[in-house]
Amino acid sequence: GYNYAQPGAYFVTICVHERACILGVVTNGTVAPSWYGSLVERDWRNIQRHFPEVELDVLTIMPNHVHGILRVLGKGEAFSGQKQTAQVTFRENASPLRPASGTQGGSLAAIIQNFKSISTRKINRIRSTSGAPLWQRDYYEHIIRDEDELARIRTYIVNNPLQWELDRENPAVTVRKKPTEPWQV
Repeated sequence: GYNYAQPGAYFVTICVHERACILGVVTNGTVAPSWYGSLVERDWRNIQRHFPEVELDVLTIMPNHVHGILRVLGKGEAFSGQKQTAQVTFRENASPLRPASGTQGGSLAAIIQNFKSISTRKINRIRSTSGAPLWQRDYYEHIIRDEDELARIRTYIVNNPLQWELDRENPAVTVRKKPTEPWQV
């Protein structure tokens, strides 16, 4: 019942279709993005061009997924206590495709759908794979409730490449750990 169009901060993880490692490689705890990874990063940074009510925070491009934090700004006070005085008018969707049935304009889902649509079209054009999926159907989101949690999640995102050898998203890892939310520790 949560309204994902209301002001707040969100942690998002989006995985590549079939967890294909096409966005880059991790060497000694550092990500070297591929050309596709660089395009994905640029498209993420351009979210604000399509949704000026969104403020971007940290982002990490991993070989087969991305982690990022974004804030949906609005009238009133967001969790950080910073007042936003401008009235928010959300665009429906910046891509030529209409939002999926039931997607609220300006919501987190509309923002992520837009990002996925734009990045998929660009990369499919380069790969000559028109219509092929780039991203898994869904994505993971977590509502960031306070500044302490924000700090923990930022640290998790920034340090994620250091954990690649143990990451359950890494296809080379043979022992899969139960999914956890390590920033909550």
